[in-house]
Amino acid sequence: MPFVCQLDFMHVIVHGGAGSPPESPADRQETLTEAAEQAIESEHPMNAVLAALRPLESDPAFNAGIGGAVQSDGEVRTDAGLMTHDGQIGAVCAMSGIVHAADVAYSVATETPHVLLAGDEAIEFAAGSGVETGRDLTTAETRQRYEAAGPPDGGPADHLDWVHAHFSGTDTVGAVATDGDQLAAATSTAGRWYALAGRVGDVPQVGAGFYADDRGGASATGEGEAIARFGLARRAVELLDTYGPRQAAEEAIAEFEDATGGRAGVIVLDRAGHTGAERNTAAMQTARR
Repeated sequence: MPFVCQLDFMHVIVHGGAGSPPESPADRQETLTEAAEQAIESEHPMNAVLAALRPLESDPAFNAGIGGAVQSDGEVRTDAGLMTHDGQIGAVCAMSGIVHAADVAYSVATETPHVLLAGDEAIEFAAGSGVETGRDLTTAETRQRYEAAGPPDGGPADHLDWVHAHFSGTDTVGAVATDGDQLAAATSTAGRWYALAGRVGDVPQVGAGFYADDRGGASATGEGEAIARFGLARRAVELLDTYGPRQAAEEAIAEFEDATGGRAGVIVLDRAGHTGAERNTAAMQTARR
């Protein structure tokens, strides 16, 4: 029989990306807190996670939407994924010109029989669903940063090593929300700085960047290739069979690091509204309500 624990109000946890210490952490924390406060006013967890992510996707201080990471051809491409406890899923990837990728993922989940849409066709679908397209996602700072960088010699593996060495930092935003009955998890990103054009990381992959089921939900952030290989978000939720959210997050990150040697963070929320967060990076800011 499904677990039902009706709460008096929405519970939400939000993260702003795991990585190196960010600039202006106080301002970022204020934005995260305001995003969480907006989210708890929502009537449904799916609306709550979208409400939490929109201001983060619009803020150049976070790597999602405006001011996001620029790929090797000078384009910013956004990805997102969303899932509910009962298996409703939507994901999108490799979209130029779209700030609110999570809104497009929501439309995939609610308006189509599909799980994932990509590239130009995802952009066309977004426009048809009423999501704004054609935005310039760069800022003066990101354009300057891109122009100052020179591509490395060698093949794709050398390129990714160079990206990791020169463009580390916080990445990806995510949220998980529950009202005690329904639950949703979502993650949104612009990916890795100077990654090969068209690269897609963990964020739109079910079980990697996001996951939810009857036990709870999780959103992951960090080194996307390692997260995708390990399935970090799903593993964090699986551990709710044994632990509470705090310990589940800790154990998931410990297993992830042991298996991959990668760096990441994860937030976890169970159906009762209990939260957990863990990282093996220098920083990961979160807000909980």
